[in-house]
Parts: sequence; C-alpha cells; structure tokens
Amino acid sequence: MPRPIDGAWWPRSYDLLAELPSLLAGLPCAWGHITSVTVNGATWSAVPGRMLVSNQVVRLGRTVAASAPHTIVLLAPGRGRWDLLVVPPDTTEEAAEPLMAGAASGHD
Repeated sequence: MPRPIDGAWWPRSYDLLAELPSLLAGLPCAWGHITSVTVNGATWSAVPGRMLVSNQVVRLGRTVAASAPHTIVLLAPGRGRWDLLVVPPDTTEEAAEPLMAGAASGHD
C-alpha cells in the first residue's frame, strides 16, 4: 500500500545534483537535517552514492519501484520520512498547479 504524499516538488530538470540543494534548502526547519534521499532510478539522471549539500553529506539512493515513479523520499534521523510528489520538469504551469495543490492537501 503506497504511503501518503507529504508535499510536492517541481524541479527544473532531472539533474539531481543540480536540483537537490535547492529542495533541501527550502524544507521546513522542523523536518531536521535530511541525511538520505531516494529517487526513482528510471527517471533521474546519474545518481552518485552521496553528495555534499550545505557542508552536510546526504546519501542518495535509487529505486525502480513501479508503485512510485514520480516521488522522492527524504529521511531525517529522529525526525521522520517524507514522500514528495515530483512534478515532471516539463509540466506546464497550468497542469502543475492542480498536482501541487493536491499534494499539499494530502491527496495525490
């Protein structure tokens, strides 16, 4: 059974190394320090095992789970797990708005 979606993210590209720092910088402080990120391996360009973001090491993982092709999973020790809907970068603003609103209200 899929997990509920905790929010949405609309990156500009599928280059995780370029996009992830902005995502992590914009997260609520209450989420704590994200130490692990998992993305769909079939969707994102090359993903190294880890990267440095704001002087912190973040472990990066890939999955090929068919149940969640457009999600990113964020983990923060002692704080929790958050699953975000990834709005494809080439989505028009008109199409992205209802996706983002649905994710924000807890309905994916």
